Amino acid sequence: MPEKKTLERARRAKREGKSPSTQAGAFVHEEIEHVREGKHGARSAQQAIAIGLSKARKAGVAVPPKKGASAKKKSGGKARAPAKKSGTAARKSTSRRRSSATTKALEREGRAAASHRALSKQATSAARKRSAASRSAAAKKAARTKGSAARSAAARKAARTRARSKS
Repeated sequence: MPEKKTLERARRAKREGKSPSTQAGAFVHEEIEHVREGKHGARSAQQAIAIGLSKARKAGVAVPPKKGASAKKKSGGKARAPAKKSGTAARKSTSRRRSSATTKALEREGRAAASHRALSKQATSAARKRSAASRSAAAKKAARTKGSAARSAAARKAARTRARSKS
């Protein structure tokens, strides 16, 4: 169950008209914090992000599936039939045994997945898969939707960084 502040952060992002991936960012951030606090581990930064996105979807954030992801397949190789009803009513709750097994497995994993180095590596590799035009468009949109106060704060920070790198 996500924390109250996480749900509130996601709701605020939705009210501000931010994209679903930005709304889901609150859940991903919470998951990274859980790994850092030692609540459980993760095998990789991707796994921690996936858990956060899953929680976001369960909380009602309209995060689209990964590009190129088809219908989930069972071990038999046959595509699973789509659910009759969308939303939480169609989802069966996970059995207690499976839920605790998942939790215990995560607790056995390491904590390095939430390190600055691992997250930086993940962000770099994710950005590398995108085209220069796509990255540029995202940066331009970010600048447009930032708001004047945040934009001036970012400009001040950039000026400080430039001043520091000169000396």
